[in-house]
Amino acid sequence: MFDTISPIDRLSSRVRQLAVSSGDGQVDAAIHQAIDEGFERGELQSGQLDQLFAKTKRQVLQYGELQPLIDDPNIEEIWINAPDRIFIADSSGNRHLDLTLGAGAIQAIVERMLRDSGRRIDRSMPFADATLPDGSRLHVVIPDVTKTHWSVNIRKFSQRIFTMHDLIEARTLTLAQSQWLTAKVRANKNVLVSGATQAGKTTLLCALIDALDSTERIITIEETYEIKSNALDWVALQARQANLEGVGEIDLRKLIREALRMRPTRIIVGEVRQGEALDLLIALNSGIAGLGTIHANSAANAIDKLKLLPLLAGENIPAEFIERAVGYCIDVVVHCVFDPRVGRRVDQIVELTHAGGET
Repeated sequence: MFDTISPIDRLSSRVRQLAVSSGDGQVDAAIHQAIDEGFERGELQSGQLDQLFAKTKRQVLQYGELQPLIDDPNIEEIWINAPDRIFIADSSGNRHLDLTLGAGAIQAIVERMLRDSGRRIDRSMPFADATLPDGSRLHVVIPDVTKTHWSVNIRKFSQRIFTMHDLIEARTLTLAQSQWLTAKVRANKNVLVSGATQAGKTTLLCALIDALDSTERIITIEETYEIKSNALDWVALQARQANLEGVGEIDLRKLIREALRMRPTRIIVGEVRQGEALDLLIALNSGIAGLGTIHANSAANAIDKLKLLPLLAGENIPAEFIERAVGYCIDVVVHCVFDPRVGRRVDQIVELTHAGGET
């Protein structure tokens, strides 16, 4: 009989052995067989048996004890600092859960999450970003980059595409702001959405995309898929890590250059954070309209940051060129904030005026 220390882990291991030998689609039967092998007849009552069956199935097919948290629509983010330091964030703020996972269980869950994405994590590649089947974003860091334990973040995203009307009802922005921004994006103005983490940048970005004319051909470019759209003429591109041989990496700079060959009327970068800012400015300076988000503390800080990021693309890039490119290309900055008392809202809308490249 299995010992009572970790019956789920033992059952899961046996289920996988049985499922492999029995073929695909035999997981339910394998779980029942493993339970029959592991427990004496009558040792488990009906309720305990059902509970054990459900937990084992979650462990084998889903994400173990994290699955209920992932399924909970009220939870916005889950993160793990150590097996006994598991946190969640929801509308009420952050809190520590009374939940402990074994180090082996955390590793098994992460490996299951990465399996379908084609991403990998090991000592040679200690970071991983991936998109889960439900659209959540996974970020993992492992030792020795972290001191002792695996660090895991799961950022959840609503499957619903919020419109400008939805954001008005949520008091994220006013009717007048909505009408003004809609007019700007339909007039092919280039809009940068700024804010801190969880300020609602991507939600607003998706609402702006939804406000575009249906004739637009939209190309979105992201590290991991987060942007959602109902547009018919939409192509979503995602960066790719290098393979085990260290080749095959595709970064955002490459994707922006490729997008220019795809007949876009609108290029949208999910988050501008490094040297791809240069390629975006060059694309916008060629007559293609664009949208994007950037981490910043204010609208003015967003512009200052956008002037610095292109310098990361190489040593021979004149600061004066970047200054003029930003001045010519960026028309509007919308800054979002998260206030625990009232939620997410638009805090600033700045329209840039240009004179000879000066902003």
